Amino acid sequence: MSEFQDFLKYKCAYVAIGEFKPGKFSEAEQLYEKAVSTYAQGFKGSYLLQEPGTDKGIAIILWESQEDMQANENEVNQAILHEMNHLFAKPPVTGCYEIVSEIHPHDRTGESS
Repeated sequence: MSEFQDFLKYKCAYVAIGEFKPGKFSEAEQLYEKAVSTYAQGFKGSYLLQEPGTDKGIAIILWESQEDMQANENEVNQAILHEMNHLFAKPPVTGCYEIVSEIHPHDRTGESS
Protein backbone atom coordinates (compact mmCIF):
# COMPACT_ATOMS: atom_id res chain seq x y z
CA MET A 1 0.00 0.00 0.00
CA SER A 2 2.82 2.43 0.75
CA GLU A 3 4.11 2.07 -2.83
CA PHE A 4 0.70 3.22 -4.11
CA GLN A 5 0.69 6.20 -1.75
CA ASP A 6 4.09 7.26 -3.07
CA PHE A 7 2.34 8.12 -6.36
CA LEU A 8 -0.37 10.30 -4.81
CA LYS A 9 -0.18 13.90 -5.96
CA TYR A 10 -0.84 15.31 -2.48
CA LYS A 11 -0.02 13.82 0.90
CA CYS A 12 -1.91 15.96 3.41
CA ALA A 13 -5.21 17.86 3.50
CA TYR A 14 -6.14 20.42 6.13
CA VAL A 15 -9.92 20.57 6.47
CA ALA A 16 -12.02 23.17 8.32
CA ILE A 17 -15.80 22.88 8.57
CA GLY A 18 -17.63 25.88 9.91
CA GLU A 19 -20.46 28.35 9.82
CA PHE A 20 -20.15 32.10 9.63
CA LYS A 21 -22.42 34.70 11.12
CA PRO A 22 -25.29 35.65 8.77
CA GLY A 23 -24.04 37.54 5.73
CA LYS A 24 -20.34 37.15 6.62
CA PHE A 25 -19.35 34.39 4.19
CA SER A 26 -18.17 36.83 1.50
CA GLU A 27 -15.92 38.69 3.95
CA ALA A 28 -14.54 35.38 5.22
CA GLU A 29 -13.89 34.27 1.63
CA GLN A 30 -11.77 37.37 1.00
CA LEU A 31 -9.72 36.74 4.15
CA TYR A 32 -9.37 33.05 3.27
CA GLU A 33 -7.99 33.92 -0.17
CA LYS A 34 -5.63 36.46 1.40
CA ALA A 35 -4.36 33.85 3.89
CA VAL A 36 -3.93 31.18 1.22
CA SER A 37 -1.95 33.62 -0.95
CA THR A 38 0.77 33.63 1.74
CA TYR A 39 1.45 29.88 1.36
CA ALA A 40 4.60 28.77 -0.43
CA GLN A 41 6.66 25.57 -0.29
CA GLY A 42 4.58 22.41 -0.32
CA PHE A 43 1.26 24.19 -0.94
CA LYS A 44 -0.64 22.28 -3.64
CA GLY A 45 -3.98 24.11 -3.84
CA SER A 46 -7.14 24.87 -1.93
CA TYR A 47 -10.90 24.71 -2.18
CA LEU A 48 -13.48 26.78 -0.34
CA LEU A 49 -16.93 25.20 -0.53
CA GLN A 50 -20.19 26.90 0.45
CA GLU A 51 -23.46 25.12 1.14
CA PRO A 52 -25.95 26.89 -1.17
CA GLY A 53 -28.17 29.43 0.54
CA THR A 54 -26.27 29.29 3.84
CA ASP A 55 -23.20 30.69 5.55
CA LYS A 56 -21.83 27.16 6.12
CA GLY A 57 -18.62 26.13 4.43
CA ILE A 58 -15.73 23.74 4.15
CA ALA A 59 -12.14 24.76 3.46
CA ILE A 60 -9.73 22.17 2.08
CA ILE A 61 -6.05 23.01 1.74
CA LEU A 62 -3.75 20.51 0.05
CA TRP A 63 -0.12 20.10 1.09
CA GLU A 64 2.81 18.00 -0.02
CA SER A 65 3.39 17.09 3.64
CA GLN A 66 2.28 17.97 7.14
CA GLU A 67 5.74 19.47 7.70
CA ASP A 68 5.17 21.86 4.77
CA MET A 69 1.81 22.84 6.24
CA GLN A 70 3.42 23.62 9.60
CA ALA A 71 6.29 25.50 7.95
CA ASN A 72 3.78 27.86 6.31
CA GLU A 73 2.29 28.92 9.64
CA ASN A 74 3.82 32.38 9.95
CA GLU A 75 2.92 35.64 11.68
CA VAL A 76 1.31 37.17 8.59
CA ASN A 77 -0.84 34.11 7.94
CA GLN A 78 -1.82 33.78 11.60
CA ALA A 79 -2.82 37.47 11.77
CA ILE A 80 -5.13 37.04 8.76
CA LEU A 81 -6.73 33.93 10.25
CA HIS A 82 -7.13 35.71 13.60
CA GLU A 83 -8.93 38.51 11.75
CA MET A 84 -11.37 35.89 10.44
CA ASN A 85 -12.23 34.48 13.89
CA HIS A 86 -14.92 37.04 14.73
CA LEU A 87 -16.83 36.10 11.57
CA PHE A 88 -17.57 32.55 12.74
CA ALA A 89 -20.93 31.76 14.37
CA LYS A 90 -18.99 29.18 16.44
CA PRO A 91 -15.43 27.80 16.22
CA PRO A 92 -14.89 25.61 13.14
CA VAL A 93 -14.09 21.91 13.37
CA THR A 94 -10.61 21.38 11.93
CA GLY A 95 -8.33 18.47 11.21
CA CYS A 96 -5.41 17.26 9.16
CA TYR A 97 -5.97 14.19 7.03
CA GLU A 98 -3.54 11.91 5.24
CA ILE A 99 -4.67 11.39 1.66
CA VAL A 100 -4.88 7.68 0.97
CA SER A 101 -6.68 7.63 -2.38
CA GLU A 102 -6.78 9.92 -5.40
CA ILE A 103 -9.05 9.26 -8.38
CA HIS A 104 -9.13 11.21 -11.65
CA PRO A 105 -11.59 10.96 -14.56
CA HIS A 106 -10.55 8.63 -17.33
CA ASP A 107 -9.09 10.10 -20.48
CA ARG A 108 -12.08 10.41 -22.83
CA THR A 109 -10.30 11.62 -25.96
CA GLY A 110 -10.81 8.26 -27.67
CA GLU A 111 -14.58 8.16 -27.10
CA SER A 112 -16.92 8.77 -30.01
CA SER A 113 -19.92 11.06 -29.60
